[in-house]
Amino acid sequence: MAGETMRGRMEVLATKMQETICAAAEAIEGAPFTRDPWTRPEGGGGLSCVMQDGSVFEKAGVNVSAVHGTLDREAARAMGGGREAGEETLRFFAAGLSVVVHPRNPMAPTAHCNYRYFERGDEGHPAAWWFGGGSDLTPAYLCEEDARHFHGTLKAACDGHDGAFYPRFKAWCDDYFFLPHRGERRGIGGIFFDDLHDRDPGDLFAFVEACARAFVPSYFPLVERHKEEPYTPAQKRWQALRRGRYAEFNLLYDRGTLFGLRTGGRAESILMSLPLEARWEYAHEPAGGSEEERLLHVLKTPRSWA
Repeated sequence: MAGETMRGRMEVLATKMQETICAAAEAIEGAPFTRDPWTRPEGGGGLSCVMQDGSVFEKAGVNVSAVHGTLDREAARAMGGGREAGEETLRFFAAGLSVVVHPRNPMAPTAHCNYRYFERGDEGHPAAWWFGGGSDLTPAYLCEEDARHFHGTLKAACDGHDGAFYPRFKAWCDDYFFLPHRGERRGIGGIFFDDLHDRDPGDLFAFVEACARAFVPSYFPLVERHKEEPYTPAQKRWQALRRGRYAEFNLLYDRGTLFGLRTGGRAESILMSLPLEARWEYAHEPAGGSEEERLLHVLKTPRSWA
């Protein structure tokens, strides 16, 4: 029965959180998501919920998936914690929730969260298992009050399980969402973890659940705060430039994107994280002393927010 194994519990959590997050976004937008169920020929499937060209949300995606099959050896080596199972254990299961929200107003930040569970081997007796995920904020314009609220909400979720989690996973997030060819982070961070299997799986599941439930209160109040602020065409262009950086990271470095494409995942669902519009201007530099330059300074030198 679904829910009895860790596989089932993670599927149930992802589905419940998808419903919760979609309802929160729909209440702000005043319009529903398009719901697109899909199946994977190799095994499993999911539900992709996408909102596009809204008055508040330019593009938003809330996906759940639960897939299984057999890895090729390159994918097995890149899978993370599965290395412990040995390359000969190529059967896998992966379930999770993936959320990316790109608001229309450049004063409202983009946000992402992803929480997932992996197994290598047989159900009920996996050769390896682990959790991964996190949540991070990507503003085009820095609002320190937003940053403190977002990080503070995640810290509270972490502190309910281990006081060492937030500082550890905040630093990991700053390191992970890094564009080495730009020398800057994708955004102002949050938390990130992977290959997490260092204690009882039930305890780690409870931690992941708390973090997933923190997404709505950490993020949607920020959208409400900024959704009707005035902005200029120049500020909209800057937002598009920042979304270009977002696309660069997801296509070049994001492990989830690369793993999904390597294992024959559904491209439309995997790439729903990309913004509807992005921009690349040759050798663009913001004016000295501008709000745009202020953001870049924080992206190059991460700060403590909570």
